[in-house]
Amino acid sequence: MRFEAAIPAVPVILSFSVSVILSPVIIPFLKKLKAGQTVRDDGPKTHLKKSGTPTMGGIIILLSVVITSVFYMRNYPKIMPVLFVTLGFGIIGFFDDYIKVVLKRSMGLTPLQKLSGQIVVTGIFAYYITQVLHMDLAMKLPFFQGKMIDFGVWNIPVLFLIIIATVNGTNFTDGLDGLASSVTVIIATFFSVVAIGTKSGIEPITCAVAGALLGFLLFNVYPASVFMGDTGSLALGGFVAAAAYMMQMPLFIAIVGLVYAAEVLSVAIQVVYYKISGGKRLFKMAPLHHHFELCGWSETKIVACFSIVTAILCLAALMML
Repeated sequence: MRFEAAIPAVPVILSFSVSVILSPVIIPFLKKLKAGQTVRDDGPKTHLKKSGTPTMGGIIILLSVVITSVFYMRNYPKIMPVLFVTLGFGIIGFFDDYIKVVLKRSMGLTPLQKLSGQIVVTGIFAYYITQVLHMDLAMKLPFFQGKMIDFGVWNIPVLFLIIIATVNGTNFTDGLDGLASSVTVIIATFFSVVAIGTKSGIEPITCAVAGALLGFLLFNVYPASVFMGDTGSLALGGFVAAAAYMMQMPLFIAIVGLVYAAEVLSVAIQVVYYKISGGKRLFKMAPLHHHFELCGWSETKIVACFSIVTAILCLAALMML
């Protein structure tokens, strides 16, 4: 059977259906594994009731995207590097989650192990798109239609910086029920619109990610029945970065992924300010979504506001094209 990307609803519906079917199977399995979330004691007290909620739900997202992508690989080979990065970062997150929640080792992967894995996945992606696909790493400039910027010898270091920063920004965003899922499904929709409009060849996987997240959100919205864990958040960060690079749009991540940037910057700023001020905090708590929680905002309000901001920024980015 041949699937046509000319009908973008097909990968969305297929991936959504797989996600909805898998969730009631995988969530009880995760409960049997005792793969429950451990809530930090110094976090918002309202999160204590979430302790024990199954995590590692990113497996559902990954399986939905992989199963859907299989039908398109032959006719759309450009989805393969995006799928590789998504899976690669997802596997790193899976090992981190498994060590923490199943083997009950609070540390999980060490920061060095995590970073080493991320560098390896990014390096393979960089090699493939430059040496196999012979892609130009010049980037489209927001606000300047048709204009490109090329960093020359710095293209590869910039690629590593953008991908790893995006992945970790997405990871920090995953802290409230449905937050990372809601923000990323909007970004995936943005990339799908661009991919379809430009016939970039990656539209099946961007649509598949959107569909998988819509299905996952049915179980991940407040009050969540399952969390995606690092398995999901790292995979989604990898997807966003890889999809952007395949369309020469990594600079647009700073616009559509502003929430990711704000989350990771809030952590960095908090740490630096704490050290230079002798123990004072700029935010009530970092990442940024916890600051708003401690200001009295409900989880649903924060998720709604962050999602609305992302949607507006995606519309603005479309206008910039």
